[in-house]
Amino acid sequence: MIIALGMMDAVDAREENFMDDFERYLEKQLQDPGFRAEWEAGEPEFLARKAVIEARLAARLSQSQLAEASGVDQRVISRIETGTSGATLRTLGRIAKGLGKRLDIRFV
Repeated sequence: MIIALGMMDAVDAREENFMDDFERYLEKQLQDPGFRAEWEAGEPEFLARKAVIEARLAARLSQSQLAEASGVDQRVISRIETGTSGATLRTLGRIAKGLGKRLDIRFV
């Protein structure tokens, strides 16, 4: 168990570093008006993916552990997190429940 926790710490650190690097890269790219328009069109899906990833990491769960807790297939969670597939509100709700949270959608 201690070895598994150490491995999760390493995975968490890599994923957190990736998100920091990505945010710096994104800030630079958003200076381009064409890129900004495309980004804004897809931003809601990105924010949903980011929320799933961040909540899973905060809960210190692997995708497999989240799949077991939520009843959502691990492959579906992977596709949501990588952006190769969108998530339905029902699926996001199941993921939230598996994380011990609830889904909250707002217009701001």
